[in-house]
Amino acid sequence: MLRAFKLLVLVILVAGCAPRGQLTLAPEAATVGKVREIFIATTRGLDANGNFDGSRVEAVSFGRYDISVPPEREAGQINWPPQSGRSDPRKHFLTTYAARYGSDADFRAALRTELNAHGGEAVIFVHGFNNTFSEGLYRIAQMSHDLDLPGAIVHYSWPSAAQPLGYVYDRDSALFARDGLERLLAEVEAAGARRVILVAHSMGSALLMEALRQKAIRGKSRAIDRVGGIVLISPDIDVDVFRAQALAIPKLPQPFVVFSSRRDRALQVSARLTGQKERLGSLTDLTRVGDLPITFLDTAAFGKGLGHFNLGDSPSLLRLLEGILSVDASLDADRIARTGLLPGAVLTVQSATQIILSPVVAVGNELQR
Repeated sequence: MLRAFKLLVLVILVAGCAPRGQLTLAPEAATVGKVREIFIATTRGLDANGNFDGSRVEAVSFGRYDISVPPEREAGQINWPPQSGRSDPRKHFLTTYAARYGSDADFRAALRTELNAHGGEAVIFVHGFNNTFSEGLYRIAQMSHDLDLPGAIVHYSWPSAAQPLGYVYDRDSALFARDGLERLLAEVEAAGARRVILVAHSMGSALLMEALRQKAIRGKSRAIDRVGGIVLISPDIDVDVFRAQALAIPKLPQPFVVFSSRRDRALQVSARLTGQKERLGSLTDLTRVGDLPITFLDTAAFGKGLGHFNLGDSPSLLRLLEGILSVDASLDADRIARTGLLPGAVLTVQSATQIILSPVVAVGNELQR
């Protein structure tokens, strides 16, 4: 218990020291940075200034935000504009356009245009624990840029308290937000999406799995067939709960990839607080999910800080996975092996596979460019 307390203190200190992101509207940044158009759906309420906060509302709001990714930055970095003083479009992430749609039909029409421009493909991102609206939004802009994700980019923002000690509130909010995510999936389908990739981080992974389970038990399994792949990044899910969620879905979408790390200290805290040894994102005993068709990519060698978002934070890991994490690529073990990206150990237990990723390979690939 003492170890769990020390880990919790570490999480609070690290989270407390990190500057919180805020949206800064700067239309002129569109001529400097690379603009990523992000469609959003949210069940967050509004504060006194009309900005999305951490309160819960049952109605789903839809909108679009264009984010300028600055040219002077390292892959994996999100450089926030200063709280006071002048922002620099060469160095800071800035919002060049922001709009909220007045109706579902308006959202579908705008999204349909974007989908048509990308062959009917979409990527939906669900943020994790302790995120403000802007942090989740800028994160998917950063990832979509650094990984050059194709398709229309859509972000589902659920009402996180954005507080290191708000774990219970966020867990309840994730459950509260299931209907909103299910609604978004239906809207994306109605807009004409032919193939959807679902990406979720941390507690957002539990929300995503709950929404898919909900669709399945409502008899909407055919809608799940449009899902062309699922990527869970450091999923904060009880392994037994995940099994129940996955088994409720008649056919688990493929590829199904879990970015995990046995050194994820945030998940170590979560596991101990819930009386477990590990969460899905820190799973070491592959036999617990061996009957499920899942590929685990172990990113422990790339960890820094809490090691809770290695995929988004590590330039080496981003370079390693560039060109693989895309709508057109199949992230199964055989394909990764054929690309020469396997650094060593590959463990297969029935249908599940675990692959150990290494920075050495990333450096080697970079030198070959």
